[in-house]
Amino acid sequence: MSRKYLGEQIDIHAGGEDLIFPHHENEIAQSEAANGKEFARYWMHNAFLNIDNRKMSKSLGNFRTVREISEQYDLQVLRFFMLSAHYRSPLNFSAELMEASKNGLERILNATDNLKHLIASVAAEEMSAEEKEAFSKTDAYVEEFEKAMDDDFNTADAIAAIFELVKYANTTATAESSKEYLRGLLDRIVKLGDVLGLILDKKEELLDADIEKLIEERQAARKAKDFARADVIRDELLEKGIILKDTREGVQWKKA
Repeated sequence: MSRKYLGEQIDIHAGGEDLIFPHHENEIAQSEAANGKEFARYWMHNAFLNIDNRKMSKSLGNFRTVREISEQYDLQVLRFFMLSAHYRSPLNFSAELMEASKNGLERILNATDNLKHLIASVAAEEMSAEEKEAFSKTDAYVEEFEKAMDDDFNTADAIAAIFELVKYANTTATAESSKEYLRGLLDRIVKLGDVLGLILDKKEELLDADIEKLIEERQAARKAKDFARADVIRDELLEKGIILKDTREGVQWKKA
């Protein structure tokens, strides 16, 4: 099956550390004997998940499903929690650690929200010479992040690099900063989070009633020949994933 769908050699083979022997060793023996090639270039064996310092198992009655956890926590918090330890290290699930992960993720989200708020309120557009020098210092945090990910997907150290970047952003971004500098900081934090599957730049969802209200406001602006305001509303809706289409029958909209 592996050869049929993935070829004679695969790049990455993952699984629990309890499968190393005999399952994965058996796979290697069979596949390499049949194909005459190295079966997998990289092996990623994850350690066990413990519940309150005890191995999770149905027999112990401490088994938790992702669906059950999602009823208590946002799944982004669960992802952040699982990224907080190296995948080869045992991971202990507990309410205290989940709360710590929730607080850690909120710390990053608060930083991105603050940057977006500043971007919307500051006047200066382009970076000053001092800001360009300040922004160049963020290269070090990106390098630390990449170094951690190159080190056998060390997500714990990668998150630490994001926290350092967040700390730097919180201390250097002010109401006197330029939009370009603030956007640069926001873009770097969001992109690093994206590598880890963390959604750090959520678009605020609009209710249908809110969309219709904005469309009515846009129509009123066009009727008053305030085309600049009409364009601003269209751009605002587009940014939130709402596409407008002007027809002879009126304005139609759909979500992108």
